Amino acid sequence: MTINPTDFPSLPHIRLPQVPVHDATALTDGGNQALIALGDQLYNLRITRAGKLILTK
Repeated sequence: MTINPTDFPSLPHIRLPQVPVHDATALTDGGNQALIALGDQLYNLRITRAGKLILTK
Protein backbone atom coordinates (compact mmCIF):
# COMPACT_ATOMS: atom_id res chain seq x y z
CA MET A 1 0.00 0.00 0.00
CA THR A 2 1.28 3.47 -0.88
CA ILE A 3 0.01 6.74 0.57
CA ASN A 4 -0.41 9.53 -1.97
CA PRO A 5 -1.28 13.19 -1.39
CA THR A 6 -4.38 12.70 -3.57
CA ASP A 7 -5.72 10.35 -0.86
CA PHE A 8 -6.21 13.46 1.30
CA PRO A 9 -7.98 16.08 -0.86
CA SER A 10 -8.81 18.26 2.16
CA LEU A 11 -5.08 18.78 2.78
CA PRO A 12 -3.78 19.96 -0.61
CA HIS A 13 -0.98 22.06 0.89
CA ILE A 14 0.64 19.13 2.76
CA ARG A 15 3.13 17.04 0.81
CA LEU A 16 3.26 13.45 2.07
CA PRO A 17 6.44 11.41 1.58
CA GLN A 18 6.34 8.18 -0.41
CA VAL A 19 7.14 5.62 2.27
CA PRO A 20 6.31 1.91 2.49
CA VAL A 21 3.21 0.99 4.48
CA HIS A 22 3.07 -2.36 6.29
CA ASP A 23 0.02 -3.96 7.91
CA ALA A 24 0.90 -4.71 11.55
CA THR A 25 -1.41 -7.74 11.64
CA ALA A 26 0.45 -9.15 8.64
CA LEU A 27 3.78 -8.57 10.41
CA THR A 28 2.46 -10.48 13.44
CA ASP A 29 0.91 -13.19 11.23
CA GLY A 30 -2.48 -12.52 12.79
CA GLY A 31 -1.16 -12.68 16.35
CA ASN A 32 -0.12 -9.83 18.61
CA GLN A 33 3.70 -10.04 18.53
CA ALA A 34 6.52 -10.06 16.00
CA LEU A 35 10.28 -9.84 16.19
CA ILE A 36 11.89 -7.27 13.92
CA ALA A 37 15.59 -7.49 13.13
CA LEU A 38 17.69 -4.39 12.46
CA GLY A 39 21.33 -5.21 11.95
CA ASP A 40 22.32 -7.42 14.87
CA GLN A 41 19.53 -6.13 17.14
CA LEU A 42 16.09 -7.68 17.68
CA TYR A 43 13.04 -5.57 18.50
CA ASN A 44 9.68 -6.78 19.77
CA LEU A 45 6.57 -5.35 18.10
CA ARG A 46 3.42 -5.87 20.14
CA ILE A 47 -0.19 -4.99 19.40
CA THR A 48 -2.02 -4.17 22.64
CA ARG A 49 -5.64 -5.06 23.42
CA ALA A 50 -6.46 -1.41 22.78
CA GLY A 51 -5.03 -1.67 19.25
CA LYS A 52 -1.89 0.34 19.94
CA LEU A 53 1.61 -0.60 18.80
CA ILE A 54 4.55 -0.94 21.18
CA LEU A 55 8.08 -1.44 19.86
CA THR A 56 10.72 -2.41 22.42
CA LYS A 57 14.34 -3.48 22.25
